[in-house]
Order: sequence, then C-alpha cells, then structure tokens
Amino acid sequence: MKSPSMFRGLLSFSSMTMISRVLGLVRDMSINAAFGANAATDAFWVAFRIPNFMRRLFAEGSFSTAFVPVFTEVKEKRSHAELKNLMSRVSGTLGGVLLLVTALGLIFAPQVTTLFSPGAIDEPEKFDLTVNLLRLTFPFLLFVSLTALSGGALNSFHRFGLPALTPVILNLCMIAAALWLAPRLHTPIMAMGWAILIAGVLQLLFQLPALRQLDLLTLPRWGWSQPEVRRIMKLMVPTLFGSSVAQINLLLDTVIASLLIAGSQSWLSQADRFLELPLGVFGVALGTVILPSLSRHHVATDRAGFSMALDWGLRTTLLIAVPAMFGLMLLAGPLVATLFQHGQFTPFDTHMATLSISALSFGLPAFALVKVVLPAFYARQDTRTPVRAGVASLIANMVLNVIFLALLFWLWAPANLKQGPWLHGLSQVPGLHMALGMASALASYINLGLLWRWLKRAGVYQRQPGWARHMLRLALACAAMIVVLLLGLWCWPDWTEVPKWTRVWRLGVLVAAGGGAYLATLFATGFRLRELRGV
Repeated sequence: MKSPSMFRGLLSFSSMTMISRVLGLVRDMSINAAFGANAATDAFWVAFRIPNFMRRLFAEGSFSTAFVPVFTEVKEKRSHAELKNLMSRVSGTLGGVLLLVTALGLIFAPQVTTLFSPGAIDEPEKFDLTVNLLRLTFPFLLFVSLTALSGGALNSFHRFGLPALTPVILNLCMIAAALWLAPRLHTPIMAMGWAILIAGVLQLLFQLPALRQLDLLTLPRWGWSQPEVRRIMKLMVPTLFGSSVAQINLLLDTVIASLLIAGSQSWLSQADRFLELPLGVFGVALGTVILPSLSRHHVATDRAGFSMALDWGLRTTLLIAVPAMFGLMLLAGPLVATLFQHGQFTPFDTHMATLSISALSFGLPAFALVKVVLPAFYARQDTRTPVRAGVASLIANMVLNVIFLALLFWLWAPANLKQGPWLHGLSQVPGLHMALGMASALASYINLGLLWRWLKRAGVYQRQPGWARHMLRLALACAAMIVVLLLGLWCWPDWTEVPKWTRVWRLGVLVAAGGGAYLATLFATGFRLRELRGV
C-alpha cells in the first residue's frame, strides 16, 4: 500500500531539487551574460556534457538503479555490520573503476574531443580549448559518482532532502566562476572548468557527515569478489544503457550539433536546462522516491502494494509533466527573453533557443514517465528489458535526426546552399538544431511505449480505479491553461524588444494566470490533495 511517507519523501526531494534547478537557471543566466553563445561557450558545453553524461550514467542512472534494490534488500534482511561492509566494498570497487576511467579520460582527452565534437577539428583554437576544458571537468565524474553512492544510501533510509540539495554546490561554484573568476583569467571560459572540478570535491564532502550519522561512513575497500558487489555490477552493466537513453541521445546530438552553425551547442544546452526544472523536480524525484518503496514491496512479495505505489507515481507524474509540456511550448520565447536576453545574449540567440525548447519540451511527459516506469523493472532486478527498449529508442533517434535535419534544411536553406556540399550547408543555416530536439522528443515516446508494453506483459502492475476521471480532469485543466496563455501571448506578442522589467512582470502575470487556471479547473472538477497522499 502507498504510504504518506512516499508523499513526504517526494515533497522533501522536490523542494530541495527545486532550489538546485532554480539556481541552475541563475547559473545559465550568469554564463550567458558573461560569455554569450559563441565558439568558446560551445567548447565549454561540450567539455561539460561528456563527464556530465557519464555522471548520469554512473550516478543518477545505472549505479543508483542497480545499487538501491540490493542495498535495500541487505538493509531489510541482514545486520547493520553487513550493510556497512557492503558500503565499504561498493565504494572501493566503484571508486577504483572510476579512477581508471578518469585517468583514461585525461590521457585521451584529444581523442574524446575528436569523437564528440568532430566539427571543431578544423578550428584548432576551439579544439585545443575543448581539450583543456575536458581535462579540468573529467575528474568531476569520479567525485560525483561517489556522491551518488552516498546519496543512494541516504535515500534508502528515506533521507531524500540532503542528496537533492547537493547539486546546489555545483551551481553556486559555476555562478561564482562566471561572475568573479572569469574576468581574472587570461582565458575567461577556463573559469567554468575549475568551478566544476572544485564542485565535485565539495559535493562529496557535503554528504559525509550524514553518512557518519547513519554509521555508514567507512574506508573504501576493493570488493569485486563479494557476491552483493558482483550482483550490483551485473545489474549495472545493462542499466548503463537502459536508464540513460535520453542522455545518450543528447550526447549523440552533441556530435551532430558540432557540425551546425556556431552557437547550436549553447542553444541546445538551454533547452536541456528548461526541461531539467520540471523533469528534475518531479520526474527524477518521483523515480528516486518510488524505487526504495517498489524494492521493499518486491522483497515482501506484496504485489498489491507494488501496483498501488507505481499507480501513484504515474498519476502524480502526469499531473505535473503534461501542463509543464504545454507551458514550456507556449512560453519558451518569453522565458528565454526574460531570463537570458542580456549581456552577450542577443535577440537572435533568444529566437534560436526558443526553437530547441519548443521542440524538446514536446517529449517532457515521456521523459518524466520513463523515470517512473524504469524503477518498476529495476526494483524486480530486471535490467535487460529496459535495454531492449533503449536500443530501439536510440536507433529511432538517430534515424529521426537525419530525417528532420534533411527536412528543415530543405525548407529553410537558400537555393545556393542546397546545390553545394551538404555538410557546408548545414553549418550555414541557423535553426537546424531544432531537428535534434524534435527527434529526441519522438524517440522518448518510442522508449516509453515499449517499456509500457513489456510492463503490462510482465503482469506486475494492476491499474487502479479512477483513471478515466483523472485523465478528464487533466485534459480540462490543461485546456483552461492553454486558453489563458494564448490570450496573454495575443495581448503581448513582442518579447525581444521591450524593456527587461516589462518582460519580467508580463512573464510573472502569464505564469501566475496559467498556473492559476490549471489548478482552479483541477480543483473545480473534483481533484483533492489527499489523492496525492494515497489511500
């Protein structure tokens, strides 16, 4: 059965994540104001995206989903001494593997840059800058993965707030680097690399006192031969892929974006940032909170409790993700103009970033629902099924990338570029990065559809009563919000030329009016907060 503790855990995780994501927006505002969208910022986003992608693989993705079910099982069935020993062995093994990966990343930084930013090869200055930045940012992977280990242990003890607050440290370091350190360096953008390296160390140190309180702080020891460590690693290998399909898609998009017009990497990064707010605050939060609960129900063979917990996660996700999708699609332009268009960030950059946000936000419900559906597989220690869905989604994303790029190039490119070399033409036409967002969004629905099909086939989820009423309320509330936002945009069509504070108050009115219309309609049609707490 669902318990109020899941709702409290969600509120705790979400509120802390909200602080982190809001600071993430402030961080991007600082970076855009200090550097704008150009070749140097493109180099930084590539250098940051590679270790950040691996962080999501090792930390938020495969490691957490493999570690938490095994850790929960040991916690529920064995002594604290055995749990502490597992913590020691896992941290030693994970740390040892990642130390090797980090060393290889530093040694082969030029080759990694060539692989993920082929468009920079013909620009030696940009290429060298990317390599230097990558060597600073790559060790972040080691520290943040160990931070994820401690966060997973804390989550298993229903301490969700502190791990969710930890990313605030990264954002604060990056803000300080952009505003204070960058003007003092010969190559200002290098300040961002130093910020990421320092933040990785500080994030790990931040969580150690909480581990000490639980008597889980112990010296790392190599434990490859221990059965539980072997199980975690065995579960982790498939989830390296299955839980991070969206991130792999994003990284492959980085490769393609390097072939497009300068600034494309930055505009795509801004789209990712806007999606991270609802996705991190609610999608990741729900997945994180629900995994220990589903694991506990599975260990206790409580199929009814398993179904009810998953049902609660699905309904709650839809209540947030669907209105967030429509809100982002309609307010992408006003949001970018208000938050980013100052300093070196121009009205042209605003228009370009709006294209990628509008395209990528279409996939928001699928991105969020995948975060909730995946724990239903991982809690049962089934890591193979998500890989099958992930492979299909990844292939679909690559095919759709080519289709949408060709379509937009044919629609937008001048006749003289269509007749010349295709790669040269791609690097001259602004806006083609929108194709990458469109492809990622559609691929995410393919991933979700396959996961849902195999979840039903496994027979572990029974849909609870009331879904028709829930969907009708959601549709009516979203329709009311859309009408209000369209009226507001009709009254205020221009956002790039009006003064900054005019944009601020107008955006505030639109967000309040749209959100108010959504909530008012939801409650008017019978929704009550107790539905979020469970029966």
